[in-house]
Amino acid sequence: MLETLITSKTRIRILVKFFINVANDGYLRGLAEELNESTNSIRKELNNLLQAGYLEKEAINNKVIYKANAKHPLFTVLQKIVHQHIGIDAIVELILQRIGTIEKVVVIGDYANGKDSGIIEVVLIGKELDAKYIYNLASKIESRIKRKIKFYINDYQYGKGLVIYEAT
Repeated sequence: MLETLITSKTRIRILVKFFINVANDGYLRGLAEELNESTNSIRKELNNLLQAGYLEKEAINNKVIYKANAKHPLFTVLQKIVHQHIGIDAIVELILQRIGTIEKVVVIGDYANGKDSGIIEVVLIGKELDAKYIYNLASKIESRIKRKIKFYINDYQYGKGLVIYEAT
């Protein structure tokens, strides 16, 4: 979906990095290594996104650190687009429709850190969750979002990960 709108794969990967989780940040060389891209292509995309106001930068210890500009008027729209691109919205929708008593859904691992690795790790917190059913649901979600998904049930290190749903 996003590839038809934005033709630069590097730009998409940078948007995923910064907009999947507002806490993610990075610097030029680190992003180049993480995304396996040249520093020139990363620099070009960072400058374009910075100029448009989608990113902000800060110099810390002789490094320029980039992060999403949460004050930008399109921040929530971009974050929603990135979540839809990755399939996070579909994961939450299918889980809540079919499982029931979910207290919290947390994305951990690469995707929580903004790395589009192809395997989304999801922790489900709840009472009396049917593990067999959840693992069968994984294949349905995978076919819908075109990414592998790995579920963990009630196995969560608090403070780590991206909370994508919490019961109120």
